[in-house]
Order: sequence, then C-alpha cells, then structure tokens
Amino acid sequence: MKPSAASFSLSPSFWRGLRAFLPLVPGILPFSLVTGVAAVQAGFSPVQSIFFSIIGFAGSAQLIASQMFKSGTPTILILLSALVVNLRFAIYSAAMLPVLSRASKLWRWPLAYVLTDQNFAVMAARPADEPNPVQYYAGASAVMWLTWQLGTVAGALLGAGIPAAWPLDFAVPLSFIALLVPVLRTRPQLLAALVSGAVAVAAHGLPYRMNLMVGAACGIAAGLYVQNLRAKSIDEDVQA
Repeated sequence: MKPSAASFSLSPSFWRGLRAFLPLVPGILPFSLVTGVAAVQAGFSPVQSIFFSIIGFAGSAQLIASQMFKSGTPTILILLSALVVNLRFAIYSAAMLPVLSRASKLWRWPLAYVLTDQNFAVMAARPADEPNPVQYYAGASAVMWLTWQLGTVAGALLGAGIPAAWPLDFAVPLSFIALLVPVLRTRPQLLAALVSGAVAVAAHGLPYRMNLMVGAACGIAAGLYVQNLRAKSIDEDVQA
C-alpha cells in the first residue's frame, strides 16, 4: 500500500537512513566546496552559483558545465555534455523504481530530484530487512542535499580566496572511492569496478567525458559475463 502525501511523516526509517549517510559527509563537503568555487571562477556571481547548484544538483555535471562555460563553449554543447555525464542516473533510476514506486505521486518528483551517486550507494547497502525504504532513502537524501548546498554556498562565497595549494580537487575521487569500496562484495562486482576504472583511465582522451560511459559499459559487461559464467557453472553442478 502506497503512503499518502499526508502520511509522509518522519519515521524511524528516515533517521536510520540519515545516520547511514553521515559517514559520507566529510567527503562531500570538499567536493561541493570545489563546485561552488569553480562556478564563481567561471564567471558566475555567488548568487548565480548557489541557484545553479540548487537547480542542477549534480556534482560532476556542475563542474564540467562551469569549466566549459569558462572556456566559452556554446550552450548546446554544455547541455549535451552534462546530459552525457548524467546518463548513469538512467541506470540508477531503473534500479530505484521498486523503491520510488511505493511513494505517493506527489513525493516521487522531489525524491527523484535528490537522487545522487552517494544516496544510491547508501540505498544499495541498506539492510535487507529495512521496513520502509522510501523513508530510509528520504533520510539519506536530506543529509546529502543539505550538505551539498551548504558546501556550495561556502565555495561560492569564498570564491577565489581559497589558496590554490589546497588539494580540494582530490576530495572528488576520494568521495567516490568511499562509496565504491563498501559495496564490492562479490567477484563480479570487483571485476566490474576494476575493468570500468581501467577502461575509463585508458580512454581519458575521449571528448565530453565519454570515457566514463565507455568505462561503465565495459565494467557492466565484464561483471555480467563473470556472473553468467558462475550461474552456468552452478547449473551444470546441479544437473550433474
């Protein structure tokens, strides 16, 4: 039974999701700070940078859009590049459909808006017996959104005042590594991660960050191949 809009109160599942997300906050704050700084350095005002983050709410796409805007890239190419980088959310959305379909129609749009790599990873690692995954996701997403916007506001206000020697950019890959490692539990998952990472690095020269999509596709293919081999081996053992 789907909860109505009026029944969407904060349940224990919300607070469990919130607490599950807290360990990721230290990695997100520098990432969002860099994003706010990049927007200001690209030519946006602090207010524009803040609204850009609220409307866009997509870290990698925000960084790429800021870099391309700074270099004078045509708007259509900026939009297409952001779309390509965010294609992974089509996969996330499909995986989240069983969860979001339990929410009322009124809540599906805001819950879809806050979907990120980080809260998707938290949802993937949630306890199997979690009774209310919608509220669990909402709790994780609330922390993610607030943390990201606070970091972006700080970055937009500080702007170019942050010393270039501060290695804030390094927080971006670190935050994704922190997401990835806990969910690598099987050999197919580990192989998929290794293959996608290797291919993405090898194809780094592709335009518009297409190396990310190529790496993801190769990683998924490698993981599925090994998983199918294991399933076939198990079937043959059963038949024997």
